[in-house]
Amino acid sequence: MATYITDILAGKLGSMLQYGEMTTLHLGSQTWILLNTKEVAEAIIHKNGRITNERPEMPIAGGLVSHDKRTVIRQTKHWTEGRRVMHHLLSGSVLKTYGSWQESASLQLLSSYLDDPERWFAHHFRYSLDVLYRVVMGDDLINKTQAELDDFQQAGMEFVRSLAQSMIDFFPILDKIPAFMQPWRLYWKDMGDRHRKVMVDWWQPVYAQVQAGMAGPSFVRDTLLNPDMKYKGNEEEAMYLAVSVMTAGGDNTRMSLNTFIMSMIDNPAHFAIARAQLDKVCGVSSQSMRLPGMQDFEQLPYISAIIKEVLRWRPTVPLVPPHQLTEDLQCKHYFFPAGVSFVINNVAIGQGVPEWDTYDPARWLDGTESNLIYNHWAFGGGRRICVGYRIAHQALWIAIARLIFCFDLIPAGEYNTRVLNHVSLEEPFPVKFSARSEVHKALIRVAANAEVEKEKANG
Repeated sequence: MATYITDILAGKLGSMLQYGEMTTLHLGSQTWILLNTKEVAEAIIHKNGRITNERPEMPIAGGLVSHDKRTVIRQTKHWTEGRRVMHHLLSGSVLKTYGSWQESASLQLLSSYLDDPERWFAHHFRYSLDVLYRVVMGDDLINKTQAELDDFQQAGMEFVRSLAQSMIDFFPILDKIPAFMQPWRLYWKDMGDRHRKVMVDWWQPVYAQVQAGMAGPSFVRDTLLNPDMKYKGNEEEAMYLAVSVMTAGGDNTRMSLNTFIMSMIDNPAHFAIARAQLDKVCGVSSQSMRLPGMQDFEQLPYISAIIKEVLRWRPTVPLVPPHQLTEDLQCKHYFFPAGVSFVINNVAIGQGVPEWDTYDPARWLDGTESNLIYNHWAFGGGRRICVGYRIAHQALWIAIARLIFCFDLIPAGEYNTRVLNHVSLEEPFPVKFSARSEVHKALIRVAANAEVEKEKANG
């Protein structure tokens, strides 16, 4: 298996903590300041969000690969409008609706585990994308082939790899020379054009339905293309915004679920603790047993603690995209000139706890475990924080609770907890799954069949 670059990078980022709460890196013409503790990240990113809100110029990852339109790395003058409309998609007022859709999608996940346990990692991506596709595009994934899903996932993974991969993003002035003198340009342009084609293939059918007045309720129909919303972007920008939401949300949830599986095969004692709590709430006898649901959220804080510990233990986003300073800043006894970029070092922050390499969800059981971003930087911070973190929390919570309740899992070979192989369409590490019992298997089948009948009745 190919080792994902961040599996290697994580060790380097963790070592930065030995240099103190911040580490300065001179990368080409760029200056990056790694924020290695939660305290300094809070002081700079949260408390000075007005002037640490910008993204630096990135001619490759932001330009050629993203056609200057991927929301997460757009500069502020282009990003603000997309951020405005995303609040309508990801606000807390619609979380209950999304929660019911996530419960429905999780039944397909559980069924897939029963039918094809060897492809557990692929089921994670389909589940992660399913709800977002329904919310954003107003449709489900039933008509999407595995090849289409693989292409979509591949485009997202390639984009992530492009971040900080080209020296041109550290010497952006080189983008100003004539195109014929840029031998690197064709490779990145071809990648960006290929990504755009994938986006068009997912966007165009939905756009056509909206134009014909045949689309169901969705973010695209009711917000992006709704005249009353007065979205100021063009169709191309709307496409990139909609598809980028699905890409970011789907892939991060997939990686987090994979990391959760790794944490459980390596720490069966914590798996047992979580299962005992689930059994207490959801029953153990065939007469009283039911699947856990979002109604159990407050009764099962250990599941939320597992999620926070998964994101700390092996961060799926080791480095948050840079926050560029737009004005000179005096913070504590430090002076920072305008133009430097602050980068949240999630690996170092995650290692700033006692026994940091020990996986222990109990460290989060402090009464705030249900607030995913409290004391946590996995979703960024300041004005650039990922607005979809609540949806991600729900998606992870319902999947993790139901997987622990219904399935047994053990390692099926050698593994390394530091090698997650997130950029792979194949099995990232060897795991064997089996239904916990025939009763649990039947519970899944009955619930999944009932959901199918419900969908048929609703048209």
